[in-house]
Amino acid sequence: MNKKENVFPKDFLWGGATAANQCEGAYDVGGKGVSTADCITAGDLKTPRQIVYPLDPKQNYPSHEAIDFYHHYKEDIKLFSEMGFKVYRMSIAWTRIYPNGDELVPNKEGIAFYKNVFKELKKYHIEPLVTLSHYEAPIGLMNKFNGWASRKMIDCYVKYATTCFSEFKDYVTHWLTFNEINISMMGFGDFMSLDMKPQGRMAMMPSSKDPKLVTTRFNALHYQFVASAKAVAIAHTINPNNKVGCMIAGNMSYPYTCSPSDVFKNNFQMEVGNFYCGDVMVRGDYSPIGKRFLAEQNVKLDYTKEDSAILKRGIVDFYSFSYYMSGCVSTDPEVLKSVGNMMFGVKNPYIKASEYGWGIDPTGLRTYLDMVYARYHIPLMVVENGLGTNDELTKDHKVHDTYRVEYLKAHVKAMEEAIKDGVDLMGYTWWGPIDLVSASTGEMKKRYGFIYVDKNNDGSGTLARYKKDSFEEYKKIIKANGSIID
Repeated sequence: MNKKENVFPKDFLWGGATAANQCEGAYDVGGKGVSTADCITAGDLKTPRQIVYPLDPKQNYPSHEAIDFYHHYKEDIKLFSEMGFKVYRMSIAWTRIYPNGDELVPNKEGIAFYKNVFKELKKYHIEPLVTLSHYEAPIGLMNKFNGWASRKMIDCYVKYATTCFSEFKDYVTHWLTFNEINISMMGFGDFMSLDMKPQGRMAMMPSSKDPKLVTTRFNALHYQFVASAKAVAIAHTINPNNKVGCMIAGNMSYPYTCSPSDVFKNNFQMEVGNFYCGDVMVRGDYSPIGKRFLAEQNVKLDYTKEDSAILKRGIVDFYSFSYYMSGCVSTDPEVLKSVGNMMFGVKNPYIKASEYGWGIDPTGLRTYLDMVYARYHIPLMVVENGLGTNDELTKDHKVHDTYRVEYLKAHVKAMEEAIKDGVDLMGYTWWGPIDLVSASTGEMKKRYGFIYVDKNNDGSGTLARYKKDSFEEYKKIIKANGSIID
């Protein structure tokens, strides 16, 4: 067996990614305030997650303990180091820094906690990649302003971001402003991403096309663009070595047939789904198709001349994204009924799907990388990619997850081909390297990690950590810098 030619850059950032609200736990410890994520109940494939606020002690809120990274971070980071991580993508919980969101001074305990995490990462020569806003904001700001529906959120976010850039400047030089910011374009992003008040007890993923709500939604997203751009400029001022990226949920789809209507609809969906946000954050302006998209929905943005200057001044340094699956787009109502709708369109008959119905398509990752790089010509980074499925822990605490290894290797191969295509790819962080709470279903049973955590959907478990077979396989890949041995 011969080792393949290595095409990955020598300084390629291999690692893993998590979010505070899905792994940290300790939701009311260390002065932390209640976040929007703390109000979403557990669920499963058959039971949708619910937004229940005020907090109800009878409900199971998985973020409240999660996998308790807050008290296990030293153990977990040591395991990441054992795999050979060069980078660890993590998020900061806004409510650990400003519990209510409008305090005049930050919470010292929260700052101390993250400094300790960064020191532990530095001990193992792991670089942190920090997401400032990953699907959580202070409930106080939701109550006060209706979240991002108000322009006043911009100043609150900028104050929070500035605090982070200043307090952690000795530890962090790679930042992301908002996680999967294009999720804000969808109905379920109203609460999860835009932090707007829920209408009583409601499903986490509502689907409302009320014209007033649509206008509010896209203005709220605009305010996030302005906040991000302001943060980028401040980050560069505080530390010229700072690199700040956008983070997009990679929408990869194909026309279901070669019918011109299917092809056009798919092209339009790809354009709006990926580049409506990408163009604003990378180029500093809305695309022509983006403007038409808004006009056709009768959305008028609260877009000032000052905003225009801010967006142009605060363009990002790199483009990062999540990629899990692909779908198909059809204009045929009968196809939509018979094949079944998914988040990214209808099911693709040419690819296999996970037990959760997510189409496994590594070629789609290569296609997406090529497409985005051709448009922007700035460094790219895959900051979420992974396979969520039900793992079986044996009596001797082993998990033989060959399916995850196959998925991993196929997507590393896709990145290798994209690099050969000329893509400037700076890193890859698997979601998530350790089992954590699933954002979509709110369960532990849907596992992603190379590390198994003894935690069940009902909250029971010892929280003990065990290495899966995939742990050793990822370790080999990192050691070989992506040169997978056949």
